[in-house]
Amino acid sequence: MSGVARGPGHGVGVICCMLAAIAWGTTGTAASFAPGVSAVAIGAAAMGLGGLMQAMVAWRGIHRGRGALMRHRWLLIAGAVSVALYPLAFYSSMRLAGVTIGTVISIGSAPLISALIENRLEGSRLTFRWGIGALIGLAGMVLLSLAETDHAAIAPNIPMGVGLGVVAGGTYALYSWTARRVMQRGVPAPAAMGATFGLGGLLLLPILIATGAPFLESARNFGVGVYMAVVPMFLGYIAFGQGLARISSSFATTITLLEPVVAALLAVLLVGERLPPSGWTGVALIVGCLFWITIPVPSRRDAPRPAAPVVDPA
Repeated sequence: MSGVARGPGHGVGVICCMLAAIAWGTTGTAASFAPGVSAVAIGAAAMGLGGLMQAMVAWRGIHRGRGALMRHRWLLIAGAVSVALYPLAFYSSMRLAGVTIGTVISIGSAPLISALIENRLEGSRLTFRWGIGALIGLAGMVLLSLAETDHAAIAPNIPMGVGLGVVAGGTYALYSWTARRVMQRGVPAPAAMGATFGLGGLLLLPILIATGAPFLESARNFGVGVYMAVVPMFLGYIAFGQGLARISSSFATTITLLEPVVAALLAVLLVGERLPPSGWTGVALIVGCLFWITIPVPSRRDAPRPAAPVVDPA
């Protein structure tokens, strides 16, 4: 990840991303309460309906900024396609590899891919401090993943689940980057996120129509669908958009390493997945990674750097 520039609103951006990560960390556990609904249907409902709600709330801003959005339509299209692919890969990963492994791989791979995107497309440098934080986080993710490999009943195909988790991490990193680039080019955060997720939601609607019938078979299934769309995908992504308006996409995705910690805790407490001591060590390492990369460290010899543009998210 590039050096963390602490401009106006940096602390608010960090808090917004953490709140989003906590909300997202509940998705795997929530989905487990609707086992009769396919992972594809869960993903289409969560991100599809949640994305459309974001677009509705931000409609006035989208309409006012339609000229700027059209000028950056390729960024918008790339982000929307990534938004549509992400939930399909993410929830399939959790069904195949378990809640903890699926979440850890999907979210844990995103900061590395995001940093690579920024490095290759923007020329951002990878700092030593971020490298240390990434190593700490990766060590925690490895321990968490190894701690779950013996749960065959809840992880029917770990290799495929891990592969889909990497796909989810890549699409998550890509739509985070495209959304921030649109914001940096003058589009307010609500409009940029609303347009990106609204288009992604439209792409997911046919999938929801084709696979979503089980949501209507019971009140529990319906409640799970409503929760997934409203809390993690609507409110969570509004918070994430506010965070992206204030901090870099790679920094934001690194902060969301908190998500697998929340997912692991809920999986143990509510779903019945068990974590051995090595798994809890992994949780501790991921929390340590968060503290390492987010707590400011005074530096007396920092060279002056150009300030990144800060977009007013209002």
